Amino acid sequence: MKVYPTEAIRNVVLVGHGSVGKTSLAEAALYESGAITRLGSIQDQNTVTDYDEDEHRRKFSLNLALAPVEWEDRKINLIDTPGYADFVSEVICGAHAADMAVVVVDAVSGPEVGTDRAWQIAERLGLPRMIVVNRMDRENANFAAVLAALQERWGHRVMPLQLPIGAHESFSGVVDLLHMKAYMGEQADEVDIPADLREEAERLRAQLIEGIVETDEELMNKYFADEELSEDELRRVLHGGLDHNLIFPVVCASATKLIGVRQLLHNIAFSGPSPADRDPFRAGDVELTADPAAPPAALVFKTAADPFVGRLSYLRVISGKITSDSHLWNANRQADERLGTLYVQRGKEQFAVPELAAGDIGVVAKLAHTATGDTLGSRERPVTLPPMEFPSPVFSMAVRPMGKGAVDKLGPSLQRLVEEDPGLRLDRDPGTGEIILSGLGDAHLEVTVERLKRKFNVEVELALPRVPYRETITKKASAEYTHKKQTGGHGQYGRVVLEIEPLPRGSGVQFAERVVGGAVPKEFIPAVEKGVMETAAGGIIAGYELTDCQVTLVDGKHHPVDSNEMSFKLAASQALKEAVQAAGPILLEPIMLIRVRVPEAFAGDIVGDLNTKRARIHGINPDGGVSLIEAEVPLAEVQRYASDLRSLTQGRGVFELTFDHYGEVPANIAQRVIADHKKELEAAHAH
Repeated sequence: MKVYPTEAIRNVVLVGHGSVGKTSLAEAALYESGAITRLGSIQDQNTVTDYDEDEHRRKFSLNLALAPVEWEDRKINLIDTPGYADFVSEVICGAHAADMAVVVVDAVSGPEVGTDRAWQIAERLGLPRMIVVNRMDRENANFAAVLAALQERWGHRVMPLQLPIGAHESFSGVVDLLHMKAYMGEQADEVDIPADLREEAERLRAQLIEGIVETDEELMNKYFADEELSEDELRRVLHGGLDHNLIFPVVCASATKLIGVRQLLHNIAFSGPSPADRDPFRAGDVELTADPAAPPAALVFKTAADPFVGRLSYLRVISGKITSDSHLWNANRQADERLGTLYVQRGKEQFAVPELAAGDIGVVAKLAHTATGDTLGSRERPVTLPPMEFPSPVFSMAVRPMGKGAVDKLGPSLQRLVEEDPGLRLDRDPGTGEIILSGLGDAHLEVTVERLKRKFNVEVELALPRVPYRETITKKASAEYTHKKQTGGHGQYGRVVLEIEPLPRGSGVQFAERVVGGAVPKEFIPAVEKGVMETAAGGIIAGYELTDCQVTLVDGKHHPVDSNEMSFKLAASQALKEAVQAAGPILLEPIMLIRVRVPEAFAGDIVGDLNTKRARIHGINPDGGVSLIEAEVPLAEVQRYASDLRSLTQGRGVFELTFDHYGEVPANIAQRVIADHKKELEAAHAH
């Protein structure tokens, strides 16, 4: 593949709801441009951009994939992204590499939840947007209804650039409202507009031209003076209006029937922004533009593990140019990176290129230090672009290795997957000792587990994490215990009197001693403390760490011959157990702060559901058609909240959870937790 100059490059991220034909559109574009000779399909599992076995099995995209298309002396880097909510991190990565978003919408369903999500990402990054109403060949396809729904959602800046000829089985071509010509069939043969569409086309063209001239004063004057506007003038101003988010043009297509695809590529090539049209990227106080002569700077927007090539870093050249076999400086890690061969990636294939110009996208293998979101540049001008922002993981499961072999490989293998996928997080819960994998939903974690098995041959099972309860006491109590064993020779002897009293939340366990007259010799006091601390850590009533109390050694007794450290440690352990039982023990649970954002229509359902989860609602704040609900809720009640919220809001709600404090567990629930603990102990003893 030849190297293209900056002006001839178009970086386009394909975004939208799940199953609206983004992957099929990328496939059709590759086929029409001659890059591939056979049109693959999702059903046949042979598309270029869905090449992962998991994608074949599920029949939808899980990863972003690149499809560079050479069209009319331009290079269009199509970035195909998943539409499923759990894989939104991939969309964010792809959007950071793009200069324009093509929002794909289904001709029957119109804008859906995933459309909103994609739109918000593009909005946040200031990306120009073009909308494709795809699958016009479907039964009940209705361009006019979809256009009305789009305009209702995003206002009058949404303007049709095309009109479909027919729909469902009769969908046969598109009318270009700028040129007032029709393009029929797969080859986009230019013909006159069908007579029955002429009037509608005239009406929509008048609206389009009004919309276009509104964005340019010079043209507006010509227009009101009734002067003829040339197509070149209109296209130039359309380009500017699209570039500055003043116009969101709407086109139509059927990717699988290959109708409208050539016109879409033509519109991207001639009206879409090049990297040079873009506002500068800000890296601290440095402004970076797509200037080929500037020092090099590139953003690593994705990391992937390729079974044959090793780790691949996908990069977008922000300024300057990058050549194979060179060195770049990673300012985020303060490390030098040697770049081997540069490649242009198409699906899973790599094509070696000597260099990448400013604005282009490529991949490089086996970088030693670099992670997703890092900036590579020159050592003389080290720059770091602002970090990429990803949603916080909201769905957590405990990962348990199956089989002995998996135990050692589990940590490193999971770490590799977390490096690849910025939507994942890996933690070890200090309270329960479990390895916790967190992601954006159940499908996200299932896919991760399947990858773990396929890529690293590590089999694991997922289980709901144990809630890290704590134990504490409600009143003051004391207990004594004498540990003695008489055997031939030295015996064991130690008597301990402990006093226990509650402390405020968050105090932990504190140990003190008030022994008088050497009842317990100084050298044995550390053993008493050790016995207390070890027993407290293992829990007393339900196997959870004891906390928020003061344990004081007040008295004891020793034997000049039989006393030793072990005797006092064991006596302290038993005395603590008895003291806790006498001090009104209770369980504490983690109370989380939950913030739920949902369309206003769902607010009542959400509050009702949270009330069944022992939540305390703090407030419901309207925020432009959206309600923000804040509440305190026990962790035990919201471990599966990602799935609950999805079904309650048809996937339109988002939430975040943060730990707030430990609160007392209601008695009926505490009894159940204690009973479960006893069962586990009995089962363990039986084995």
